[in-house]
Amino acid sequence: MKIGIIGMGHVGSTLAYGLVLKGLCKHLVLANRNVTKAQGDALDLQHTLSFCEHPIIIESSRIEEVTACDILIMTASVPFAAMKSRIELGPANVALFKELIPDLAANNPDAIFIVITNPVEVMTYLTYRLSGFSASKVLGIGTLVDSARFRSLLSRMEQIHPADLRAYILGEHGPHQFPVFSHASAGSEQIVDNLPNRLLCETVNNAGHEVYGLKGHTNYAIATAACEVIQAIVYDDHRTMPLSLYFNEWLGIKKNCFSIPVVVGRAGVTRYLRPDLNLLEQQALATTAALVKANINRLLYPDGGGLDDEESPMEQESTQSARRRTACT
Repeated sequence: MKIGIIGMGHVGSTLAYGLVLKGLCKHLVLANRNVTKAQGDALDLQHTLSFCEHPIIIESSRIEEVTACDILIMTASVPFAAMKSRIELGPANVALFKELIPDLAANNPDAIFIVITNPVEVMTYLTYRLSGFSASKVLGIGTLVDSARFRSLLSRMEQIHPADLRAYILGEHGPHQFPVFSHASAGSEQIVDNLPNRLLCETVNNAGHEVYGLKGHTNYAIATAACEVIQAIVYDDHRTMPLSLYFNEWLGIKKNCFSIPVVVGRAGVTRYLRPDLNLLEQQALATTAALVKANINRLLYPDGGGLDDEESPMEQESTQSARRRTACT
């Protein structure tokens, strides 16, 4: 298993450390626009191997020289000194991905992309479009980290280990995310949708910005969330988790890209899960869907058109095949 991390900022470095400690690959490539930073991380992690159980080849690379990876994790982002919302990073990160993704996809045709860069829904959809890969192989971390934060807070209130809680946050990795209380449970006992638990959701919504305000970045939770996805792929675990990815249709929502519950294994996403949502959750879903689509259209289609007007690579292939059949007859 060969894994490449594209972008060695706080998240990329923390993720690399987690992958080494967990021994989740045989070959780890650290790539950065400033290759000196990647070289320093690679050397530091090579020294760490003396304390680890699994031998790993660890090397640094220029981004354009990353090849033949099984998994590519996109953490690359434009630098920012102050940020009020993730969407502010959109224009510059869109330009960055337009520069990086086509070559990465061409040089790593069998890879699964994992996108961490914000705004994650926009960047995941853009990676899907630019790479030409199947939607099942372009995964945004999305609300996986929000769901983990939610379970952590619920754990304190319920006095139950967070791993024994089943509770998802879906939709946007941002202010319009929503909890699915109708399917939240502990030991098959439903977790009640009440005011205290709703207040926890507000805390979750602000958690990333709180951490960012205190130390200037987030890294541990998001890197650990990425490790969970990578582990599910490496070991073909078929784990259920909420991830951001493009879909043609989900619970009546057409052509969009945000976090929904999926099953993850070696091939990427192997199944979309379709829970029955109550009326409140359906309304929240419609709101987040409209907001995400508006963000995608504003950042990726400023001259008109939009996500609804685009054919997916699969649809393009079907259209081309139909045209070829017509030409033959």
